[in-house]
Amino acid sequence: MAFRPLGDRVLVKRVEEEEKTKGGIIIPDTAKEKPQEGEVVAVGPGARDDNGKLQPLDVKAGDRILFGKWSGTEVKIDGKDLLIMKESDVLGVVE
Repeated sequence: MAFRPLGDRVLVKRVEEEEKTKGGIIIPDTAKEKPQEGEVVAVGPGARDDNGKLQPLDVKAGDRILFGKWSGTEVKIDGKDLLIMKESDVLGVVE
């Protein structure tokens, strides 16, 4: 299924966390926190300003981003767990 976000929304795939600590201790699933880093899968066309002019987004598909712990709405598309969030929920791009 193809999915295109609307407005200033972005579709994000979470980056998988490490299974072990640097010291070699394996972290069980129940103790893991959800990562706050992800990869942008798709972006909407942008938001409209007060004059109706389209303002393009600063992020693009393929960007690696950081976002807030409680940001976005979790969805499942084609069996993959993804997040839909507004561009304002994105804290920054990892370069």
